[in-house]
Amino acid sequence: MVDSAFDVAAVGNAIVDVMVHVDEKLLAALGLKKGVMTLIDAETADRLYDRLPPAIECSGGSAANTTSGVASLGGKAAFIGLVKDDQLGAVFRHDLASQGVAFPTRPAQAGAPTARCLVLVTPDAQRTMQTYLGACVELGPDDIDDDVIDQARITYLEGYLWDPPAAKLALRHAAIRARAAGRKVALSLSDPFCVERHRDEFLDLIARHVDILFANQAEITTLYRTSLDDAVRRLKSSVGIAAVTRGAQGSLAIKGEQVVSVTAAPPNQLVDTTGAGDLYAAGFLFGLTRGDDGLDLGNCAQLGSLCATEVISHMGPRPAIRLAQLLTEPIL
Repeated sequence: MVDSAFDVAAVGNAIVDVMVHVDEKLLAALGLKKGVMTLIDAETADRLYDRLPPAIECSGGSAANTTSGVASLGGKAAFIGLVKDDQLGAVFRHDLASQGVAFPTRPAQAGAPTARCLVLVTPDAQRTMQTYLGACVELGPDDIDDDVIDQARITYLEGYLWDPPAAKLALRHAAIRARAAGRKVALSLSDPFCVERHRDEFLDLIARHVDILFANQAEITTLYRTSLDDAVRRLKSSVGIAAVTRGAQGSLAIKGEQVVSVTAAPPNQLVDTTGAGDLYAAGFLFGLTRGDDGLDLGNCAQLGSLCATEVISHMGPRPAIRLAQLLTEPIL
């Protein structure tokens, strides 16, 4: 095994989450489509924010949530993403540091403010996200810390970042750098609408640079424009390892001809599904980076399910407890 300073280095959107409980009536009044993520401009972000009830504000972003989970399990994690040198940027940086995640990216001194995501959670625990990307769209190849990528066993790429042109170049740079250093590259497809926008480019990226793929059922069937069964068949020969989450139906882990089905662990109380996929990826990646060869597929998927169950039992996309406490025995 090559020495590494980090188990996982993630490249993603650095976003401050604004979490708020709403009812179906307010969601309809705001004209929002339930259960999806929509990119908005600064004016829309301000208008929606003014109509929301009191909220909880904390650092977020899909890949950053995953690094938080890895660190909470006892792994070594780093995050690369762009914030501005402003109040929300300082909040984001402090939150990651307090969770034990390295954040080497220098803040922007000019340009758009730090990004924020309005997360509207309805009584059925579904979340509707309105995202103003702000400084995130300015992330570029020069913001990628090559030393961090070189020293990470797995570089984890957030699919949402494929929208801004400069950030797309940053993801490509990170993937190529990781592969050149003999490391693994993981990709999260992030959202079915994101997949719809970039299907051909994602298929090319997966074929050329991706070793580990994360997707939910809607994302993977959108990617291949086919049924789940046929998508699984295609994954067997398209990528080294794939993990497909299916909500309450559990998940599938695929490696070559091996397909492992893992049931979901139901929470004591379903409060908020925000971050479920992010924390599933955290558990799975933590498992893959244990020891020289990683845990087997089933154990990686079970760790992912365990982490997802914890995060959906409370408000917010980050663990409410140290996830290492949930492990029945220490894992190297």
